[in-house]
Parts: sequence; C-alpha cells; structure tokens
Amino acid sequence: MMCIKEELLNEKKNIKRTAINTIKNEEKKEFLNKLLDYLYDDLIRRANHSKNILRPLSPHLPIYKPQLTSTFPISHRISGAFLATIVLFFYLLCLKIGLICFTYTNFYQFFFYSSKLLLISVEIAALALSYHLYNGVRHLLTDFSFGRKRLK
Repeated sequence: MMCIKEELLNEKKNIKRTAINTIKNEEKKEFLNKLLDYLYDDLIRRANHSKNILRPLSPHLPIYKPQLTSTFPISHRISGAFLATIVLFFYLLCLKIGLICFTYTNFYQFFFYSSKLLLISVEIAALALSYHLYNGVRHLLTDFSFGRKRLK
C-alpha cells in the first residue's frame, strides 16, 4: 500500500509527462511545470498535516468543567439581553397603545387576572437587574484591579 505522498508524486510525474508531449509552446510548458510543482507541493504538505486536522480544536462539552471566570460573563450577557428585551417590549407597548390604555377597563381587567404572572415576572426582572448591576460593578472593580494583592 502506497502512502499519500508517493501517490501524489506519481500523479505529478504523469501529468508533467503528458503536458510535455501535448504542449508545443515552451513558455506554457514552463508555466505549467511551475504551477504543478506549487500545487502538488501544497497537497503533499497538507497530506503530511492531515493527522492534525481530525483532532478537535476545543474540549468536548461533557468533559469541560465550567469555571467562574466563564460563567459570570455568560450570565451577565443573558441577563442584559433579558433586560433589553423587557425594555423594548414596554417601549413598543407604549408606542402601540399610548397613555390612553390606562383609561380602558379591559387593561385593568388584564392586570387583575394576571396578577400572579405579573408578580413573578417583576421578581424575575428585579433579580436580573440586580445581578446585572452588581456583576457590572464587580467587573469594573476588577478592571481597575481593586481587591487584588499587588505584587512587589
């Protein structure tokens, strides 16, 4: 069984031989030889490194253990996206309905019947806001290296 490098070299020789027999112009022959050398050298180089291509670039997710330094920024972004969605929703609601909605009885009936849902959503929003605020302050403090021991 031949290795990939030997197969590519044999193929390169066969193509050069047929090109020399069929092409009459010397400049075209020289250009084709240089092009074939470049292309097949690149293929041979890639074939030598093909073992490294099949390896995973990062650890598998079941193997990876989450760390505090990676979970804090992820949860900070999630809470920020949640808060931005809430602000956008209420902004669009005020644009669509306006201040007239507070005079309708249907609006107050909606709040009365969904009072439990409203309390839970307000609590979740308050938790997200407090986490996002405190984590942002912690991030600013670590940027300015407060709370760390200085090396002398």
